This record gives sequence, structure tokens and C-alpha cells, in this order.
Amino acid sequence: MSDIKEAVREKYSEIARAAHESKPSCCATTSCDPITADLYDEGQRATLPEAAVRASLGCGNPTALATLNPGEVVLDLGAGGGIDVLLSARRVGPTGKAYGLDMTDEMLALARRNAADAGATNVEFLKGELEAIPLPENSVDVIISNCVINLAADKDRVFAEARRVLKPGGRFAVSDVVVRGEVPEEIRKNVELWIGCVAGALEENEYQQKLAAAGFEDIEVVPTRFYRFQDMRAYFPDADESLGAAIDAKFMSAFVRARKPAARGRESRIAALEL
Repeated sequence: MSDIKEAVREKYSEIARAAHESKPSCCATTSCDPITADLYDEGQRATLPEAAVRASLGCGNPTALATLNPGEVVLDLGAGGGIDVLLSARRVGPTGKAYGLDMTDEMLALARRNAADAGATNVEFLKGELEAIPLPENSVDVIISNCVINLAADKDRVFAEARRVLKPGGRFAVSDVVVRGEVPEEIRKNVELWIGCVAGALEENEYQQKLAAAGFEDIEVVPTRFYRFQDMRAYFPDADESLGAAIDAKFMSAFVRARKPAARGRESRIAALEL
């Protein structure tokens, strides 16, 4: 697990440096386009710092799919250059707040510069890991994430932490790469694919089971884009037809929704007293 975490940290540090230097990221290439292309409309991109757009490596647009209300507190797990934090901050308005969590110093520095360039005053970027979120319990209304949870080695711990920091009734609303059906083991062992947002993905039923085991309810996995073998051909230059058939359309971008149960009984009475 530590090897994968360090590989991910090194790769995303490199991407942050490239974005800061106005270089295209690794996913500005055609081999990555099926995952990262066309996630944000022109209106959104035009209002954001260019470095935030260049550092965007997501597989969806959780800010477009999640319900975000004025005054709410949002947490982006694996915020990268801050694109989803900045978009969320606008949605929740000046009475709300958007946090971004990232473990990479270079990405945090880039995100903070992007926030300053955007004039965002209701954002805060935190250093930490998804498995140990540096926020108190019951402090967040909505958790978003964009193609990051699949990179985590201990997803059970990630989901447990997400539930801990969400307020009762809080929403989990993330975009992630999800697997439909069985995938050859050789793919999951390839560290480069973990970094490329593919091999760390959970099978969709397992994703739902893990969220339920962490205490979430109203769980839903909604596909947003399927990936064909030719979309991922660059990852497998020497692949034969049998491998292609085994992975074709098995990977997808999906919007994953869940909810932390609302306060009941004694918890509700305590919450009422605190108000």
C-alpha cells in the first residue's frame, strides 16, 4: 500500500509542477482523453485560472451532479489543483465553505495560488490523506471527489472517514472510475495504471457493499461514461485480442451517491439542545 501511495504522490507532484509551468499534464494527451476530456463546459473553464484547468485529472464533474446549497460546507477529497473546490465555493456562496484535501505539497501550493488568482475567500486547502481527514466529526454537509478514491489503497478506511466527518444526513457525491464485472488480475497489479486512474477501481457491487458496511444508505452508482479497449490502448501496447475482450467496456466513470443516516433518537435530542 505504501508503494502505491508514494507512486501516486510522486506522479501528482510532477503534474502540479507541469501545470504551474504552463505545460500540458499527462492527461492532455489523446490516450487519456476518453477519461478526462469534456468534463467541464466552456463557461466553467473560462472563469477559472488556467493552471486549475491544466491540473484537472478527473473522470467526471461532481460539482455539476451534486446538490450544493448556499451556506453548506463541502469537502473535496483529493482536490488537486482545486478546480472542483473553486466551482463548489461559488455554489455554496459566501455563507458556505469549500475545503480541499490533498496529500501532495506541490498540488496544495498550486491550489492555493489558484484560489488567490480566482479571488475565492471561502475556500481552504488542507494537507492530509483520505484515510485520515483532518476535520472534526459531523462537520461537513457534502463530500465530493473526482477520480481519486480509486487511487486509495485502503478504501474501507476512506469510506469510514467520510462518514465520520459528514453531518447526520450529509451527502457523499463523488465521481470515480468503477469496474463492471471481472477484470484480469494482471491489470490491477500495474502501478502505472493506479496512477492513471484505472487499476485501483472497485467493482460496482463491491463499491456499494463497502459504502453500506461503512454505514451509508441510499447508495447509488450511476454510469456516466464507458471506456472501450481502444480508449485505453496506450496502457497496453502489447496486448493481444483476448486481453482486449476481457477489459472492453468493463471500466466506466460513474457518479456515486450515498447518504449518512440522519440523527435519530438520542443523537437528535443532543443536536436540538446544541442549537
